[in-house]
Amino acid sequence: MQSKQKAKALVLLSGGLDSRLALMMMKQQLGSKNVEALHFILPFGEGCCSDRFCVFGFAQKQHIRLHFADCTKGRLLTDYMKILRAPKHGRGAALNPCIDCRIFMFKKTKKIAKELKADIIVTGEVAGERPMSQKKKTLRLIESRAGLKGKILRPLSAKILPETGAEKKGLIDRSRLEAIEGRQRKRQMELARKFGITYPNPAGGCLLCEKEFCKKVAPLLRLKRKLDEFDIAMAKVGRHFESSGIVLGKNKQENEQIAMLAKTHKKGFLIIPGKPGPAAFIRKRSYKNMAEELIRKYSKHKITYFHTLSS
Repeated sequence: MQSKQKAKALVLLSGGLDSRLALMMMKQQLGSKNVEALHFILPFGEGCCSDRFCVFGFAQKQHIRLHFADCTKGRLLTDYMKILRAPKHGRGAALNPCIDCRIFMFKKTKKIAKELKADIIVTGEVAGERPMSQKKKTLRLIESRAGLKGKILRPLSAKILPETGAEKKGLIDRSRLEAIEGRQRKRQMELARKFGITYPNPAGGCLLCEKEFCKKVAPLLRLKRKLDEFDIAMAKVGRHFESSGIVLGKNKQENEQIAMLAKTHKKGFLIIPGKPGPAAFIRKRSYKNMAEELIRKYSKHKITYFHTLSS
């Protein structure tokens, strides 16, 4: 039997309670030197569980090396947008392609694990916790599509799932794993107290599950052009018109954010009202008159003049 100390685990660390517990359980069995973590920064992932600084702080406190997969720019963004535009396994209640998203992340994780020479890929997934992506049958489907059949260890539900290769080889002691199922978090909270860790309350989540937000994203997905980091960031701000060719701020903070994004990425034009009111980003000059009318519509003041600034 191979010594457990020679095994190396790569834990997918979202930052939520379940993934923190998965990391702690691996650290308990393998030691901190043999555990590393990977955090995915997703284009529409939000909430405390997706706060990269919170995640980094936790990993640092546990003396765990943390890696990031930033899917908000470059090739990873391009790959992610492909699955968002045409998910092979359908969507949830809104635009969320949960199954395809998990397959996407596991494929990337597989490559990173190989580079790091990690023997085990670990997640905090709990069987039955999420209706679309965490049913037992779906977990097996995702593993298979990602080319990781029998290679993903889910320590919180391991005892009610098929034995993984790592357990069969004796790299992990199955008797020290859990048999949690469903959406109750009682056992997880008990484990958190046992390990002496804090965790964020569930908040936010994937914006693609929010129908109102998806009204802004859906027109973007229908565009034939390639979407970039600017498009993703701007989608999270303001009121959108003309397939996001016009974006109006809802308050002073959003006005400043829209201006900052446009200037940083050198995109389009900014229209600033002569009196306090919504600022507007326009992708092309032909939207100027329409944007000014929209500013008047959403302003509390009578606005008769504007400043148009190149971003």
